[in-house]
Amino acid sequence: MKQNLSFIFMGTPDVAVESLEKLFQSGYVPKLIITAPDRPMGRGLVMTQPPVKIWADKHGIPTIQPEKLTPEIVDEILNYQADIHIVVAYGKILSEKIIHTPKYGTLNIHYSLLPRFRGASPVESAILANDKETGVAIQSMVYELDAGDILTIAKTSIHPDETAPELRIRLSTLGAETLIHTLNNLEKQLQNKQPQSINGIITCGKIKKTNGDITDDTDQIRWDKYRAYSGWPGVYFFENGKRIKITKAKFKDEKFIIERIIPEGKSEVEYKK
Repeated sequence: MKQNLSFIFMGTPDVAVESLEKLFQSGYVPKLIITAPDRPMGRGLVMTQPPVKIWADKHGIPTIQPEKLTPEIVDEILNYQADIHIVVAYGKILSEKIIHTPKYGTLNIHYSLLPRFRGASPVESAILANDKETGVAIQSMVYELDAGDILTIAKTSIHPDETAPELRIRLSTLGAETLIHTLNNLEKQLQNKQPQSINGIITCGKIKKTNGDITDDTDQIRWDKYRAYSGWPGVYFFENGKRIKITKAKFKDEKFIIERIIPEGKSEVEYKK
């Protein structure tokens, strides 16, 4: 179907770039990309383009980087008259007008087995719950958080020692491949889409820095948090009123074993208790 399918892509971080690249390699080229504005990054607060913008410029694809999806921006997007909108980790709430105006609506890759873990942190939440399996869902978006009908589900095991960044890389690849499969059979997939079950709905919110505190947790929860928050915010505990960040740990014989730490205001050292 790719020869005749015109689409607009909406996304911002690296995980969205993988989907874009897979689409491009499979012959699906977006006519427009919507992504976040440039942001100051690093200690020098240098204005930096989001990964999707860098990819778009490299491939000569026009972009819009709105701070807000104002009515004027919405009209500009809809003037492209795309057959479908594809959303991968864009990070903004879309209006019903954007979602439903295209002929085939709007598709979204969500990195969980919906309806489990709707929301902003599905990868971390699956690890925190000590789930043995997760996956990706291609949903037909509606104006409700991750509540759209499901076109395609793909599952994968969560490895016992796997961290969220490691799992996210695998899910990113799986999600891109599943999206391609869905687009290749789009009309059939849309005809056979299934509403989400009303059972098993769990919502997960944004992660806060304070979520990384493991001071009063059990060893199993400490291990799950260590894996889930390995990228950000990391995990830490307090000792004598000082915050100590854990940089390396393992789980052996049901015990959470700390190997390396960064004491508050100091450099990384081996942990000796």
